Amino acid sequence: MYNATEQFAEINHANIAQATKIAALAIENAEKLTKMNLAAAKSALAQGVESAQAVAAVKDVQELLALRANLAESSLQSAMGYSKSLYEFATEAQAQYSALAEEAWAGYTKGMAAWVEKASKSAPAGSDVAVNAFKSTFAASTAAFDQFNKATKQVVSLADASVRAAAANATKAATATKGRKAA
Repeated sequence: MYNATEQFAEINHANIAQATKIAALAIENAEKLTKMNLAAAKSALAQGVESAQAVAAVKDVQELLALRANLAESSLQSAMGYSKSLYEFATEAQAQYSALAEEAWAGYTKGMAAWVEKASKSAPAGSDVAVNAFKSTFAASTAAFDQFNKATKQVVSLADASVRAAAANATKAATATKGRKAA
């Protein structure tokens, strides 16, 4: 015999498990981001102290100008390194959340399909048309979600390639500027 209460209880247990996974992932990523930011702050402080000591040791204007260029380049490299780390962190976190969402969707569709199947077996006589319409609607919505998911992955991949290309170009530009200043 079909027991809708049991089926809904199973779905709720699955939802609680997914919510727990999302919360754990959020805390894990917050910890990673905090560690990354603390490391960046420590590095910036150390770089600032080093820069101040270097400025204090300057003896003439030429040395000050050369130091200024070196400090600017060092700061630019640090900022680009931090940006790259932050981007990689965000990309990794996005992939983790996407995997979790796909897992949840797969569980949902599996559970919903099982529910529809069980409900259709205990449906009253003559309700075949309504049950088939519901099954068809569910299949269409699942297919639409799958298409949306594929399109989203393509957009994310394209955006990732664009950001990586822009970062590579920025690095090349910074290196080219350094080469011109040295010449």
